[in-house]
Amino acid sequence: MRIYCLYIIFLLMACLSSNVFSQSFEAADSLNVEKTKKNIFRKIYDYFEKSNEVNNDKRFDVSFIGGPHYSSDTKLGLGLVASGQYRVDRSDLTISPSNVSLYGDITTSGSFVLGIGGNTIFKGEKYRLDADIFFSSKPSKYWGVGYEKGRRNKDYSKYTKREVQIKVDFHKKIFNNTYVGVTTMVEHVKGDSFKDVRYLDGKDRSSTAVGGGVVLSYDSRDFIPNPSGGVFLKIEQSVYPKFMGSSSTFNRSDLIARYYMPVWKNGTLAFDFQGTLNNGDVPWSMLALLGSSYQMRGYYKGQYRDKKIIQTQVELRQKIYGRSGVVMWAGAGNVFSNFEKFNWDHTLPTVGFGYRWEFKNRVNVRLDYGIGKGQTGFYFNINEAF
Repeated sequence: MRIYCLYIIFLLMACLSSNVFSQSFEAADSLNVEKTKKNIFRKIYDYFEKSNEVNNDKRFDVSFIGGPHYSSDTKLGLGLVASGQYRVDRSDLTISPSNVSLYGDITTSGSFVLGIGGNTIFKGEKYRLDADIFFSSKPSKYWGVGYEKGRRNKDYSKYTKREVQIKVDFHKKIFNNTYVGVTTMVEHVKGDSFKDVRYLDGKDRSSTAVGGGVVLSYDSRDFIPNPSGGVFLKIEQSVYPKFMGSSSTFNRSDLIARYYMPVWKNGTLAFDFQGTLNNGDVPWSMLALLGSSYQMRGYYKGQYRDKKIIQTQVELRQKIYGRSGVVMWAGAGNVFSNFEKFNWDHTLPTVGFGYRWEFKNRVNVRLDYGIGKGQTGFYFNINEAF
């Protein structure tokens, strides 16, 4: 599987090279070789210099970027992202463009991920289609369920997490900025090479979740990948019954509330509140996880896990010069099994800062450094965290 991922990333890099150098090869066959002669560094510079220019004449505007990164979890890695924008209705430029991102990453620790995700906005914003598909393999650690087990930093079992996930949401506009829709998700997780299976408390090392539900959302954001104003509210209720192929029967409620406001020139203040509430016989892999490149940055993803999580963050985003910008954030999160056992003393903090580079028009590449309680994390990604 790792070789397959390397092969795909190699093909993506080959596509990038073809895109960057195609003009030089064509020029060599023309009579005007001198007019198009540029060295390789100049062509790469020109490629990225123009990558954020808006071009509404293109049916599909795609660009590529990649580079090395490092984190304490995955060690040294190489990531590659292809970001594209398009319009289903090219005659209406007042509607935010649809977007799609193809991403791949491989590290020296043996971790890799390959995925594709995006949002398609149909004519008149009457319908929306959101999708995220990925598969990954990652050397991981498992502490168990609950705050008390997660806080024992050195008390865990190593294993390899292999995961495939497909999530698709389809929304219909019913009022101004208001949508109702359906969601479906399929996820399969296999925990290979568990050093100590006793940490699973009798749970199977492999689990599958197949289910779906309904979604109600309100979205007045001006630009989905990088809002500078607006509100996003979402309530999602899904069920994963055993008869549909899930390892066990459980249900999940997801709540999201976000608000964006301009505070001064090129400055945006963004608020985020998110909750996941599981009920029933929840597989260990489908528990609410604290820590990711989107929420609670700075924590090892899954060190703290339980049936329920509530987390919030506020982030100041400032464009400083040209295509460069910076961010600062602070937040908090809490995992718990039920509301009767919720403990304010178990609330975990997060703070951090990051750098932004406008890769495409209002689409940023982000480098974030998150600081949690007794641990830190470094992240390389595309689009804002929320």
